[in-house]
Amino acid sequence: MKQLELIYQDEHLAVINKPSGLLVHRSRISSGAREFAMQMLRNQLGRHVYPVHRLDRPTSGLLIFALSSDIARTLTEQLTAREVRKTYHAVVRGYVAESGTIDYALKEELDKLADADADTDKEKQPAVTHYKCLKQVELPYKVSKKHDTTRYSLVQLQPETGRKHQLRRHMAHIRHPIVGDTNHGDGRHNNFFREHFNCHRLLLAATGLSFKHPVSGESINLEIPLPDEFHQPFLK
Repeated sequence: MKQLELIYQDEHLAVINKPSGLLVHRSRISSGAREFAMQMLRNQLGRHVYPVHRLDRPTSGLLIFALSSDIARTLTEQLTAREVRKTYHAVVRGYVAESGTIDYALKEELDKLADADADTDKEKQPAVTHYKCLKQVELPYKVSKKHDTTRYSLVQLQPETGRKHQLRRHMAHIRHPIVGDTNHGDGRHNNFFREHFNCHRLLLAATGLSFKHPVSGESINLEIPLPDEFHQPFLK
C-alpha cells in the first residue's frame, strides 16, 4: 500500500505532503481516478479523516485533515476567518517584479460536471494574492517566436483569499502564467519544460502553513522543501 508523507500528526489532526496528480477525494470529474488522498490517509491511519481544505489535483504540498468532525469545524472556521496563513511557490514565465499584490476579483470558475447545478450568475468575488520574486533565469532557447531566449521566475505566493484556481488565474492575469498550467498557462512553455526538463507537472506547490492548533491554541508553523522540478531551470 502506498504511504502518504506525513508532515505533522497528533490525536486531533494530520498534515500530509500531497503529491501532484493526486485528487483530495472522489468527485464527479474523477471517474478515471483510482487513488484519493482522503481514502489513502484513512487506510494509512486506520481511522476516519476529514478534509479541511483543498488543493487542485495538479498542485502538490501541505494539506490538512482533521481527525474528528469537531476539529474539522474549528479549522474550517479559522480558514473562513482568514486566520490560516498559506505559502506557495511557483515557476512562472518571464521576469516578475521584485514584489507586488494582485487585487483582482474573480468570477467563480465552474466545472461542467461537478458544478452542473451551480448558479452561473454569481458576482465576481474579491481575490488578493501577494507575490515575491526569489530567482530569475534567462535560458538560451527560442520558445516563443518573438524572443531568441526565454525567461522564468521562481516566486513565493501568499493568497489572502481562497478562490478556485486563484493563484493560477492571478499569475495569468499579470501575464506571468505558471509553467505546466494547461488551463490558464502558455502551451509553448509547458511543452518546453516537458521536452527539455522532462517535467510533466504544474509547477505550483503549497510549501508553508501557519495556523493555531484547534485544541491547544499553540502556533503550528509547517514548511516543506520545494520539489526538485522547481530548481531545474535555475541550476547553473
